[in-house]
Amino acid sequence: MGLLTIAAVIGGGAGAVVAAPVVLGLVGFTSAGIAAGTIASQMMATAAVANGGGVAAGGLVAGLQAAGAAGLSGAATAAVASAGGTLAGLAAIIF
Repeated sequence: MGLLTIAAVIGGGAGAVVAAPVVLGLVGFTSAGIAAGTIASQMMATAAVANGGGVAAGGLVAGLQAAGAAGLSGAATAAVASAGGTLAGLAAIIF
C-alpha cells in the first residue's frame, strides 16, 4: 500500500466522522427530533406504515435519530471511520 493510499484512508475515515453529524442534520435527524418535510420524515412515515403505525425501536430510523440527537457513539464513530477509510482507499487505488 502506497503513501497516497494510506493518506486517503486516514483522510477518508476522519472526513466521514466529521461529515456524519452534518449529513444527519441536513437530511432531518436533528437534536430536536425529526424535521418536517425532510428525507428523515419520509423515512419515518415509511417505517411507521410498514410497522403498523409506529417506528420500531432499534430500527434504522430510530438509530439515525438517536445519532442525530445525541451524536455518534464510540462504536458508530468507529464504523463510520472504517467505512469512510475503506471507500477512500478504494478510490485511491482505482483512480
